[in-house]
Parts: sequence; structure tokens; C-alpha cells
Amino acid sequence: MKKEENRINTPGSRIRAAREELDMSQSQLATALGFQSATAISLIENGERGISSLLIQRIGDVLHRSTNYLLGQPEEIVDVKVALRADKDLSKADKDAILRFIERAKERPDAK
Repeated sequence: MKKEENRINTPGSRIRAAREELDMSQSQLATALGFQSATAISLIENGERGISSLLIQRIGDVLHRSTNYLLGQPEEIVDVKVALRADKDLSKADKDAILRFIERAKERPDAK
């Protein structure tokens, strides 16, 4: 049981989960990363190939996931209101519109 739990919490398994959430094939991910074939992705996902920190960052960018997620560490939760306060290029009206949009998106029935 412990061996199975360890396999589930590997960077490879998290890469697979993030890729599958996006309905992306191993081949598509390989192409996005500049690999010649999907074999490299398969080896990474199965823990049979090492992965550098730079590649983890690139994979995270392609899969829209943080490196913390891919490494099994807690993700930082970004407070949108704090981020908007820090952005000096947006008007108050624009910031309010963004917050209203986010609230409406949360109300959708298919929102996660």
C-alpha cells in the first residue's frame, strides 16, 4: 500500500494528472516541450527518467500548474484582491469589473 501511495505522489504522477485535466496527450506535451516523441513524457510520468528543475518549470508553464503542485508541495493561494491592489496600471473601475467577473464565474453551475 505504501509503495502505491508513493507512486501517486510523484512529480510524474502529478504531471500526468495535470496533463489529463487539460485533455492533452503525451505527444502534445512532448511537442510543446520540444521533445521528438512522447516516449520522454511516458518515462517521466512513470518515474523512469529524471527531471531537472528547469524542465519542471517548463512543464508547469505548459500545463498551467505551479512547480509546487508538480513537486507535491502546498501551493500558494493568490488573493486576487491583493494582486489587483498591487497593479498600478488598472483603474478602480477595471479592478471592480474583474472582481465582478470572478464572482459571476464562481456562481456558474459548472464552476469548480
